[in-house]
Amino acid sequence: MNSPVRALTSLWLTSVILTLCLAVITGCSGVSRGGSLLKDPTRQAERDKMVDEQIISHGIKDPKVLAAMRRVPRHKFVPSRYSAMAYNDIPLPIDHGQTISQPSLVALMTEALALEGAKKVPEKVLEVGTGSGYQAAVLAEIVSDVFTIEIIEPLATKAARTLAELGYRNIHTRVGDGYRGWPEEAPFDAIIVTAASDHVPQPLLDQLAVGGRLILPVGRNYQTLEIHRRTAKGYERKIITLVRFVPLVRERQQE
Repeated sequence: MNSPVRALTSLWLTSVILTLCLAVITGCSGVSRGGSLLKDPTRQAERDKMVDEQIISHGIKDPKVLAAMRRVPRHKFVPSRYSAMAYNDIPLPIDHGQTISQPSLVALMTEALALEGAKKVPEKVLEVGTGSGYQAAVLAEIVSDVFTIEIIEPLATKAARTLAELGYRNIHTRVGDGYRGWPEEAPFDAIIVTAASDHVPQPLLDQLAVGGRLILPVGRNYQTLEIHRRTAKGYERKIITLVRFVPLVRERQQE
């Protein structure tokens, strides 16, 4: 290789390396703010209509939640056979007996956590029941870090792949029994449980930071959606509404 060609090649390689380094640095900076590093403009009009007609009409006002719901492509998280219904306000099956919650309920539970947002303060949120990964994506648009646990391994694997393909770098996934939480990453500013338990899991309460909020459906066939806030003296409980979720699966049920 002659000298001019070698010089040009060296210059090109240097440019590529600098570009990659800049992308990594920018990406890391983006993660600290939360959200996907990629944009998916497909079906944006449907997302806007969903928010305008289904989310806001249910009384959701938090601009951070509304922006997240407009941004996350729900159709990427549902089986292809249900893609046409992705932006309808209904739950949809995602296999293994599980469902993706209706958008208005996702927005309601997210707003109830009263998240400050990564632009103000770093916040850590634990999600019990990754499912499709949609709720985790919505949370990741708002907070610094989301830790999400799914006991059904095929669902966890698929959700992790979808989230990675969409560019999320602030979502941390694990296969396991969410009832036990994620103690090595505690305390959490907020915990959200996307499956019904007949009682409030004590390990999750224990993993809340002081001032932290836990939202979950409690009951059997039908549940009360409850939020528990940890204070310096104990816990405060508030009932939000009646809901119906699939039951929380435990490890012994997998055996």
